[in-house]
Amino acid sequence: MPPRLRRLPTLPVRLGGIEVRVAATARARLLGLSGLRAPPRCGLLLPRTRSVHTFGMRFALDLVWLDAHGRAVRVDAAVPARRLRTCRAARAVIELPADETQRSSRAVAYASSRLTGSRTSDV
Repeated sequence: MPPRLRRLPTLPVRLGGIEVRVAATARARLLGLSGLRAPPRCGLLLPRTRSVHTFGMRFALDLVWLDAHGRAVRVDAAVPARRLRTCRAARAVIELPADETQRSSRAVAYASSRLTGSRTSDV
């Protein structure tokens, strides 16, 4: 894992087995997953965000948009580089390397329920 992601706090739950880091600083929010040579084996939660860019990305992203209660409201799959995506209903977004989310359609529902405190079975 790249050092700049390793320093970030981690969510107490995993998204379909994928660790999710929290972009807790302005720099982490600005950079997101851009500029990395290879897709990391983690996702990145950007709290208080309704739009993201993929400028500087070297791989496609899946974006899981979350509402104020942490429930998934939309998923943008395989967003390529040099794009801007917005979701007005969202209050946060999880950026995931596109390959990681392919295997986790159930994981979005799982993570959403775990982030909001609902009970569900493990994925």
